[in-house]
Amino acid sequence: MRTLVRGGLLSAAFFAASCDQKPAPAPSSSPQAPAVTFVVPEVRRVIDWDEFTGRLASPETVEIRSRVSGYLEEVHFKEGAEINEDDLLFKIDPRPYEAIVEKMEARVLSAKSRVELTATELENVAKLQGNGAISAEDYERRAKAASDAEGLLRAAGAELRQARLDLEFTEIRSPIAGRVSDARVTKGNLVTSEGAEATLLTTVVSLDPIYCYIEADERSVLKYRELHREGKRVSAQFGRVVAEMELANETGFPHKGYIDFVDNQLDPATGTIRARAVFPNPDKLMAPGFFARVRVPGSGEYEGHLIPDRAIADDQGTSFVWVIDAEDTATYRRVEVGPLLDSLRIIRTGLEAGERVVVDGVMAVRNGQKVKPEPLPPIGATNPGN
Repeated sequence: MRTLVRGGLLSAAFFAASCDQKPAPAPSSSPQAPAVTFVVPEVRRVIDWDEFTGRLASPETVEIRSRVSGYLEEVHFKEGAEINEDDLLFKIDPRPYEAIVEKMEARVLSAKSRVELTATELENVAKLQGNGAISAEDYERRAKAASDAEGLLRAAGAELRQARLDLEFTEIRSPIAGRVSDARVTKGNLVTSEGAEATLLTTVVSLDPIYCYIEADERSVLKYRELHREGKRVSAQFGRVVAEMELANETGFPHKGYIDFVDNQLDPATGTIRARAVFPNPDKLMAPGFFARVRVPGSGEYEGHLIPDRAIADDQGTSFVWVIDAEDTATYRRVEVGPLLDSLRIIRTGLEAGERVVVDGVMAVRNGQKVKPEPLPPIGATNPGN
C-alpha cells in the first residue's frame, strides 16, 4: 500500500512539471540564403596562346680571322663596342706585302716590255715573209714568242692583283655591323692564315633584328596544321605567324615579332621541331644567349567570357561556376576554362552573355539554393587596361 501511494505521487509530480514546459520550436526547413557577390562576364573576341621557352641568337655571327699571315701591328676597336660594317679592327705589318707588290709591279713592267719587243719583231718578220725573205718556220717561231710574251704579261698581272689583295688584307675589317667581342690576340703576336688553323682574332654578332629559337612538340605542330586546314590560323609555311616574347625579367610579352622559319623535319630524339621567331632590337638590349619565353596563337578567334579567376571552383578535376538566375537561385554550371587575359580567366564554353556569376562566397553556395547577390564593380572598371 505504501508503494502504490509513492508511485502515484511521482506520477502527479511529473504531469505537473510537463504542463509547465513550453514546446521547443521546430527546426527551420530552409537554411538562410548566403550573401554573395557576382559579376556579369565581359564578352570578347579572343584567341588562345601557346607558350614555349627559347634562346636568343644572332642572325649573323662572324669569326674574324686573317687572310694573310704576319705580325699583328695594331688593334683598332674597343672590346664589346658597337661597330659598323667595314670598320677597321686589326692591322698586320704590311711591309712584307708592300715589297711583294713592288716586285710584282716590276715583273709586269718587264712583261710589258717583252710583249712590245716580240710584237715589233713579229711585225717585221711578217713584212719579210711577204717578200719571201724568211721561211714560214721563222715566222711561226716569232709568232709563238709574241704569244708567250702575252701570256707572261697576263700571269704577271694576275700575280700583281693577288699581291695587292694580300696587302689590302693586312687591314682586317668587319664584314657586318654589330657588337664585337674581345681581342683574342694582342699586338706583336704572329697571326697565321693557314686554313683551319687560321688565327681567331675576335667575333662579331649582329643584334637588330634578333632571333629566338624554340622547340615545338609534335602535338602542337599537328594542331597548327589542322587549324590552317580549317582556315582558323595561318601556317608559318604560307604566311607570317604572330609571335610575342618576354625576357626573364619581363611580363606581358612586350616584344612583337613573327615566325620566319620552321624546320623540315622532327627531331626523333626529342619529339620536337625547331622554329625561329624574329624580333626588332633597335636599342640592342637583347643579346644572343638570353633566355626568353615566346607565345604564338594556339587557336582561331572565338567569343570568350572573362571572369575573375576566384569565381571558378573545382569538382574532382571539373571546373564549374555558380550562375544566379532571375529568382536569385544559384545553379551549378560546368565550364571549359582558358588562359588568363588581363588578370581575368577566359571561359571558352559554359556561359552565356548577360548571366550573373558568383565571385565571392563560392564555398557557401549549394546547387538550387537561394542567395543574396550583390554586384561587384563592372569588370571593365576594375581592369582599366582591358
